[in-house]
Amino acid sequence: MQRISEIKERFSSADESELSRLFEAYAGDSRSGVQNLIAQYRRKQERLLAERERLERMRIYEHKYEDLGLVCGIDEAGRGPLAGPVVAGAVILPRDCEILYLNDSKKLSAARREELFDEIQEKAIAYGIGMASPARIDEINILQATYEAMREAVSLLDPQPSVLLNDAVTIPELPIRQVPIIGGDGKSLSIAAASVLAKVTRDRLMVEYDRIFPEYGFASHKGYGSAAHIAALKKYGPTPIHRTTFIGHFFPGKQ
Repeated sequence: MQRISEIKERFSSADESELSRLFEAYAGDSRSGVQNLIAQYRRKQERLLAERERLERMRIYEHKYEDLGLVCGIDEAGRGPLAGPVVAGAVILPRDCEILYLNDSKKLSAARREELFDEIQEKAIAYGIGMASPARIDEINILQATYEAMREAVSLLDPQPSVLLNDAVTIPELPIRQVPIIGGDGKSLSIAAASVLAKVTRDRLMVEYDRIFPEYGFASHKGYGSAAHIAALKKYGPTPIHRTTFIGHFFPGKQ
């Protein structure tokens, strides 16, 4: 009789197409260890099926507009922080592209976002990342700076899309059909992909800034107005990456 450790190795090395055959092959093995192993992998299959069903629900807008041509998702990261740039991502995914566990970047762990960042870039037809600096945000305001970053991200796409799926906004000065979707990063796979690219890019930048300005803790709070950040801001004053229009109530003379 085959040892349970050997059966376990067969299951662990099997691809999805082989699992059903293994379930059938070992269904008559009455050992609890084998039956537990079968139950474990059946649950794994069920979770995978549920994940694929979730992803399919997130393709509803992509399917709706795919006959018009390439569909691009757009999202941003960093509209609210006191420091650092605002970053926009634009992503065109292939039809029926499968990127397991892709979701609104805010619902993902940092480790998962890092994994997905590479996978999105590998599988995308095209992607672009644009940004606007803190100085530019102060010059034209955060909303206009966000639009500017989004236009830059779209301009980097090759090929260009026919339809833009946007997270809630309509971007001025873009001659491409736009579909604003409220809460789009949780409803559209393309927007979710764009949110991950924007978030990871910005987070990496803030970690770099943390090395330059270690007393502010940028690696932990990413420039958002945490208590530790505000305390450091009051103690040390603003850095060149702080948005002066965002910190005016701390430093009225800096507005």
